[in-house]
Amino acid sequence: MIIEGKNAVKEAIKSGVTISELKVQKGIHDNDNVIGLAKDKGIRFVFCDKIKMDKLSESKKHQGFIATCEDFKYSTIADMRELAAKKGEKLFIIILDGVEDPHNVGSILRVADCSGAHGVILPKHRACSVNDTVVKVSSGASNYVKVAMVTNINDTIRELKEDFVKIVCAEADGSPMYKVDMTDDIAVVIGSEGNGVKALTRKLCDQVISIPMKGNVNSLNASVASGIISFEVIRQRNFK
Repeated sequence: MIIEGKNAVKEAIKSGVTISELKVQKGIHDNDNVIGLAKDKGIRFVFCDKIKMDKLSESKKHQGFIATCEDFKYSTIADMRELAAKKGEKLFIIILDGVEDPHNVGSILRVADCSGAHGVILPKHRACSVNDTVVKVSSGASNYVKVAMVTNINDTIRELKEDFVKIVCAEADGSPMYKVDMTDDIAVVIGSEGNGVKALTRKLCDQVISIPMKGNVNSLNASVASGIISFEVIRQRNFK
């Protein structure tokens, strides 16, 4: 996997991701001491001119740093439960039902990290996996958030419900989220950009919730919706 960008590379180094080589643009101003961090970790780095860096960059936004590292390592739901128990918190998981835009997935991982969610669940098929773009957009959050990839989202929801985890999905016609109790173990399902939550998945959920809106546009993008709901979970759990 290739990680590009100053912040993404810096967070990868800090989190202990295995980096086989770091390419640094000659003459770059390293105000954040990325090179120093790489030296401390014993990471091999080489200096390249801007022309070569631009050719190597897929995003064309490398900011002078391109790291070659091991492929993303997925976690399990058990890992998420263990993390919640270690923190002494009720479980909080975000489930993505067919979100295909890597920019949305990356932003949602950032939301998950900032809101203290214990993990994000992705489906293996017809959805975006954690790729280079997701890592870049997450601004380093992908190094800290536990992400599980499952074969069947609906089977996973059934298993969570058997363990008394409340499942809610976000749709425009649901109950206002401010009136829904989200203080116990919970998983929030966020649907795809175009079609929302699938019909069968919705039926499996314990409750449908919505974000009250006052404008003329009646929908938000997946990452924005996940952010609003995630911080409502924080509000209910910590500021009631």
